[in-house]
Amino acid sequence: MKIATWNVNSLKVRLPHVVDWLASHQPEILCLQETKLIDDNFPHDEIRALGYHCLFNGQKTYNGVAIISQQSGTDMVSDIPQFCDEQRRVIAATYGDLRIVCVYVPNGESLESQKYQYKLQWLHALKGWLEQELCQYSRLIVLGDFNIAPEDRDVYDPDAWHDKVLCSEPERDAFKRLLSMGLQDSFRLFDQVEKSYTWWDYRMMAFRLNRGLRIDHILISDALAEDCVACTIDKQPRKLERPSDHAPVIVEIVIKG
Repeated sequence: MKIATWNVNSLKVRLPHVVDWLASHQPEILCLQETKLIDDNFPHDEIRALGYHCLFNGQKTYNGVAIISQQSGTDMVSDIPQFCDEQRRVIAATYGDLRIVCVYVPNGESLESQKYQYKLQWLHALKGWLEQELCQYSRLIVLGDFNIAPEDRDVYDPDAWHDKVLCSEPERDAFKRLLSMGLQDSFRLFDQVEKSYTWWDYRMMAFRLNRGLRIDHILISDALAEDCVACTIDKQPRKLERPSDHAPVIVEIVIKG
């Protein structure tokens, strides 16, 4: 079973890429971030023509998340409970015995910004909610653009990014707290090529020079870890014309029984 995450940085612009990727990879579930579409403009027809169901939580110009799946989802949630937030950054649903939580964590802008404090508050609220989700769903997957590079090996130049947003200690500590609840970073369950990243700035030939960060993650519950057989980054879509600045991340899980 393939489950993937991809920050598409505008589904309207990147729809041909998404359609082609779905057709060629045929994941059971694909989670999207930064769709940047109101719900009325979500491209149902194009996605459904491939045999997929759609759940989405969008807003104009910014943010927006979606789950595209081969089977329909149930028990959808589109907000972090008891956390007041107008930004559309979360969508969750159940597929069989799997609980999928798609997140687009705030960027934070800079350590001096109010947006950074909002990011830390958002992550704290996320942790509280996921603790409840784990109590209810042992087979939980939390995936998306976390806007956090967990370790120095996830950054092309750790010295340049030291104490910068995406790499600051409070953000990394928040990521560690998510793992401490009983989640595992599926990418790190396997030997990986050094300097593996999921995001590259559009500027200064960052992708060509592989000056990137690994900020898109698939976290899986302990109950799923033994069934996880691979986690990879697909850099091919980043090479296309007018690409997203992020690459898809794919986890493969063997469903038993």
